Amino acid sequence: CGNKEAKDGNKTSDAISIYEKMPGDLALYGLACDGCTDSVLILLPYSGGDPDTFDIINCRQQHRLLGRPHIGDALAVMVNPENRNEAVSVINLGTLEGQWCYMVEPTLRTIDGKVPPLPDSILQKLMVPMEYSLKLNADYSAIATGNMRKSGNNQSLAVYPDIHRYTEWRIFNGRLILHADTIAGFTQKAEEPVTDTADIVFLMRDSLVLRIGDKEQSYYRKKLDEDVRGSQKKIEEDRRR
Repeated sequence: CGNKEAKDGNKTSDAISIYEKMPGDLALYGLACDGCTDSVLILLPYSGGDPDTFDIINCRQQHRLLGRPHIGDALAVMVNPENRNEAVSVINLGTLEGQWCYMVEPTLRTIDGKVPPLPDSILQKLMVPMEYSLKLNADYSAIATGNMRKSGNNQSLAVYPDIHRYTEWRIFNGRLILHADTIAGFTQKAEEPVTDTADIVFLMRDSLVLRIGDKEQSYYRKKLDEDVRGSQKKIEEDRRR
């Protein structure tokens, strides 16, 4: 009711989210809507307005549909700059969130450049795999755990690899940005903050593969009653499919 022209002239934003992108991020963010199929993605943008429809056939064929979208899932979409109706990459942020784990094998510490000869019984006790994890929270904080040395155990013959103690994560142009805050004392060298850029190679509900530089790392989602080796085998089977 009232003066329609005056009302439209003072129309406020109909944004559905206060999410702020990183400067330079060209991805579109929003929620998956009813009507998504294997070939079409319908996205309600956080900026509000009508849903956008994208062709995702090539995206799926190129294995860039990372996490199957369901109604209400938060998504990050990279659009083809030459065809605004086509998505070249889709990341299901809800699927990406959570605690991801992987197993790490230790190496033997060398003494004077040589590996000390040890009985098999001692080696079996020393060479115990350790579970590392990377937790990505909904508030874009991150927690990386692993290689937590106990006091007085720094000279153990079993050496586990160091990790970056990530504290934040973001999506930037379809890639995962992981940041370790040296101010909080989480990095090995208290010099400058560490930022790693990871390509998401594979993502499903229980499986994740990240590539940082020339190294790929497979993760499984932690479950209380899940066998670790079975989980890693499932990751490789899913990738081959």
